[in-house]
Amino acid sequence: MPVLKRHTLLAVLRNSALAGFMGLVLATSGTYAAESKPLVLSVVPRLPMTMTHRDWSPFTHRLAQAIHRPIELRVFNTFAEFEGHAVSGQADLVFANPYQALRLHRKQGFIPLLRDARPLSGSLVVRSTDPITSIRGLDGARIAFPHPNAFGASLYMRALLEREYGIRFTPVYVTTHANVYRNVIHGKVAAGGGVNITLNQESPAVRAQLRVLYETPGVAAHPLSAHPRVPAALREQITAAVLRMREDPAGREILQRVTLTQPVPADYNRDYQPLERLQLDSYYVDTTVAEP
Repeated sequence: MPVLKRHTLLAVLRNSALAGFMGLVLATSGTYAAESKPLVLSVVPRLPMTMTHRDWSPFTHRLAQAIHRPIELRVFNTFAEFEGHAVSGQADLVFANPYQALRLHRKQGFIPLLRDARPLSGSLVVRSTDPITSIRGLDGARIAFPHPNAFGASLYMRALLEREYGIRFTPVYVTTHANVYRNVIHGKVAAGGGVNITLNQESPAVRAQLRVLYETPGVAAHPLSAHPRVPAALREQITAAVLRMREDPAGREILQRVTLTQPVPADYNRDYQPLERLQLDSYYVDTTVAEP
């Protein structure tokens, strides 16, 4: 691997039969030895791949500079590809939803480092002009979700719709939150599941065409987690570097783009282990795709 000069950013977008798309970012504040292995940062696909790469590349570059280590950014076309990659332990760092964080802790011992201070809540949206006023009005309807295992937008939402409201519905999985909102707007489904964070990221024109019919209870937001093979000292370094990004305007903009606007240290036992009580395993669908 060639030596990178100061403030070098290499971004490679390539297609593959498995992931469809992968972004690679290698950055460091100085030079690094040829044998220095990059940390792999994998990000859950809440948005289209190009948007995920756009938002996470500056974060990856700045973090790599701060910790003096190259970082490889990987983004994925589907949840299945992301989960297969993460569960197999190929990632050193992952940004995953709360229930994925729980499962990754079980499977690989991933340790949550940071999360946004703002709670995550699922948002069930309908068209702004739709006269529906009650969840029970969706009985028998088609409802869009990003993926069975998207937490607030699908996994928790589907459980609550069935357990708390007793409605029957046909789930339609459309890959991303952005696709959910557009399927609702274009009348392809009666409603759709998203989360407060991605809904707020949409343009005013998109939000004006949607109305939140129901919100799930809030939970701790997506954490940035580290595989246990990442040394404790490096985990502390990563945490400190992300928290320092709050101290300047450029850093705050970077954090906002990756939905870590108010980063705080995360704790597995406090923030994610309590999700066990929700008993969502029966709603989880194992769709993982292992990398060759």
